[in-house]
Amino acid sequence: MGADHFHAHGHGHGHSHGPPAAPPSRRAVVASLAVLVPLALATLACLVWLWPAAQAAQAAPDGRDGQEGRAVERVEGTVTSVTLRRCPAVQEGMPVPDPATCGNAIVRVGSGPDVGRDVPLRLPGGPGAQRFTAGDDVLLLRAGDGAYQLSDHDRSTTLWLLGGAFALAVIAFGRWRGVTALVGLAVTFGLLLTFVIPAVLAGEPPMLVAVVGSAAIMLTVLYLTHGFSLTTSMAVLGTLASLLLTGLLSYGALGLARLNGVTDDSALTLGMSLSIDTEGLLLASIIIGALGVLDDVTVTQAVTVGELAAANPSYGFARLYRAAGRVGRAHIASVINTIILAYAGASLPLLLLFSIGAQPLGDVLTTPVVAQEIVRSVVGTLGLIAAVPITTALSALVAARGARREGAPPADQFTRPVRTGGPLTRPARHRR
Repeated sequence: MGADHFHAHGHGHGHSHGPPAAPPSRRAVVASLAVLVPLALATLACLVWLWPAAQAAQAAPDGRDGQEGRAVERVEGTVTSVTLRRCPAVQEGMPVPDPATCGNAIVRVGSGPDVGRDVPLRLPGGPGAQRFTAGDDVLLLRAGDGAYQLSDHDRSTTLWLLGGAFALAVIAFGRWRGVTALVGLAVTFGLLLTFVIPAVLAGEPPMLVAVVGSAAIMLTVLYLTHGFSLTTSMAVLGTLASLLLTGLLSYGALGLARLNGVTDDSALTLGMSLSIDTEGLLLASIIIGALGVLDDVTVTQAVTVGELAAANPSYGFARLYRAAGRVGRAHIASVINTIILAYAGASLPLLLLFSIGAQPLGDVLTTPVVAQEIVRSVVGTLGLIAAVPITTALSALVAARGARREGAPPADQFTRPVRTGGPLTRPARHRR
């Protein structure tokens, strides 16, 4: 990642008009490498140190070898026929069952030891029960004694089709950049599934695991998607600084609000059965969630500064910072609304329950589950706001130093009218 590479990168478009963008200075490249190389080495060392052992990651939650967990097997099947019956009477005040869930079904087993066998099963009932019709691909639970239970629809084919459509759309629009984005997405899921989740289950501090995992995702995905350039390096540094600030703010906010991360049955079960630090788990979720939006903001700011510098090589630090800052403020204004709507959409059933209970707004906001989301939203937003000036300043500083090194003329030289002792000199017209 030397200066010659960045020079070629800045002049890659032969159709650009006006003065070419100045390449970054060698001092800026060396300074960024002096920070990023130790950061990458420290992240790699922490990954190796915290990586969970295979036997620890595969152990059962209660410490046994998991034999009981394998007593129930999931197999595939196809519904061949459904016979509906009248639903039984229910007591007053109890939910009325859906008529489409009362009856029996014949399911042909598609995998496991009983392939091809037709099994009569009772349709699942109760609130939220799935509806099944003839021809549906389903999932069955096979107990150790050979008894079957109708569990759910088999959605694998639908999800594969949606995933294929998503990948084709990304590649068709982004081309090679879309391919690298998909590879980066695979890396993100891979690190979450093979490192972050197993390490937390193995008893490692959740916040430390989240910081190391986020740094590994950031370093790998940003460079893989956007290439090895000084612009990407500034985005990485801005993301790292904002992520550390978000972590510190989260730690302080959770302490002030006295939130321990136990707001539902899932967190309570994890805290009791696996002895996981639920407060640290909440911190980890805030950090990982913030990373998903931070890299969007930081990359946008770094690229914006680079494009401004390419279009106006004479711009100094102040003009680049002000121009890119205006773009950042507009971006943050829309992202804040996105964050709030995303949390509201995810918590809509909970909000409906609070509305039915007719609780005062003040009481609702101070409940642990709502207060946790408020803290998450506020802290994440503060980290996003900080990311704009940090990344913009770093990118503008590098671009301005590159312009000074190339001896770019002042900004007003291209726009100042030329006087020759009288009226403004007009451009000479070509005469035939």
